[in-house]
Amino acid sequence: MAYVVEPPKVVALPIAGSSDLFPVRRFYTCGGNYKQRPGDPEGPRPIMLKPADGVVPGGGDIPYPLGTQWLDHEVEMIFAIHKGGANITRERALDHVFGYGIMFDMVRHDFLNELRKRVRPQDICKAFTGGSPCTAIQPVSKIGHIKSGAIWMTLNGVEKQRADISDLIWDVAECIVQLSKLDPLEPGDLVSTGTPAEPSPVKKGDKLHGHVDGIGDLYCTVV
Repeated sequence: MAYVVEPPKVVALPIAGSSDLFPVRRFYTCGGNYKQRPGDPEGPRPIMLKPADGVVPGGGDIPYPLGTQWLDHEVEMIFAIHKGGANITRERALDHVFGYGIMFDMVRHDFLNELRKRVRPQDICKAFTGGSPCTAIQPVSKIGHIKSGAIWMTLNGVEKQRADISDLIWDVAECIVQLSKLDPLEPGDLVSTGTPAEPSPVKKGDKLHGHVDGIGDLYCTVV
């Protein structure tokens, strides 16, 4: 038996301090998850899926996508799952985390606004080539669990976003609890925890710098 087209390559993130790689299966994003952002502070967070092939390991150059004139940056902490399960309890949730990283969740905001007005699915606004640049994964065995610390982002050297990881409405454990109620989490899943207030538009040539205390830095240039 042969495939009628070439199978897609496995997308993987480097693991800091190792030659090993973390293969990416699904990429979940939890939205509206910082206390400073306007919106419903209670109830389920908005959840979207991003394609694994939008990941840009290590950051660097990211292409300005098709179909938009308004591209936003969103800096987010991500975590990587190495142990699967459904209906995971909060007490055991962090046992499922392999490590942490940083992502720029790039969003076609004009397209997003149009789909919101029409009450239509919005995942495509985040699903495009280069839409998910990520750092290497920092293993829990090296840095522990990230429960507090600054998260910030600059655009061409000017700070645009800042918060503290402790400001998350759903912390990492709660993200795991809630996602595992909807479908079993599996090894290789990535989860982003949302972005602080005030994401802003970017254009070709802009330089992005994101930081999370305890994890490190992510650098990208829009090309």
